[in-house]
Amino acid sequence: MQRCAGPDPAGETPGWRMSSQDSNDGGTVVRLEKTQAVLRDHFLGWQCRLRQMAVRQAGGQPMQGMCPQLTFGRETVTAAEITVLIVPRDSFESTAQFRHVVKRTADPSERHEAAVKFLSSAYYQEPRAFSDELTALFGPELPLVERLLQEAACVLEFDQYSQRYRLPCTVRRIAPSEPAHQATYWHNAMFNPNLPAGIQVVGFRPDWSRAEADPSPV
Repeated sequence: MQRCAGPDPAGETPGWRMSSQDSNDGGTVVRLEKTQAVLRDHFLGWQCRLRQMAVRQAGGQPMQGMCPQLTFGRETVTAAEITVLIVPRDSFESTAQFRHVVKRTADPSERHEAAVKFLSSAYYQEPRAFSDELTALFGPELPLVERLLQEAACVLEFDQYSQRYRLPCTVRRIAPSEPAHQATYWHNAMFNPNLPAGIQVVGFRPDWSRAEADPSPV
């Protein structure tokens, strides 16, 4: 996977923190659900803008905001760099294109050029087309992955200049048969011709009722 670099613009609204709460008031519950949906959509829109800039202006190099800091509670993991992907809800066609790019040529530079061309067109144009389950590819038998799966939870903290997100997530292993695994593998293969055997794909599902954004979209 590529290392993270590069700047990016973000939103400009007042700081905000949302926490989960119970209520017997149906109207309050509906408002909380709408607030969570706004936060989710804002995050995916921000991620799409970052990724458009990465492929259109930085040759596919991941932006800082695509590489969250991973923590377990108050403990920060600094031994590994995490680069996450967003995957379309219906990823069949895009994954087929990724696979075609990889299999068409063994030349890494040609793969890279074709990947950037495809991703910089309309791929990130519709944020709502993407799942909110983030994915990341790891090498085989990594202690970090073992702990992630054992804990089944972590916090991902994103920071790109004026925009920050703190997302408590549930964690799971994504099976090779799942579309999200295939999409993640072939996306990475376009940029990395030396993926080892036994790679692992991990999914991170944000709990939007406990998520924080600063500045906030609500």
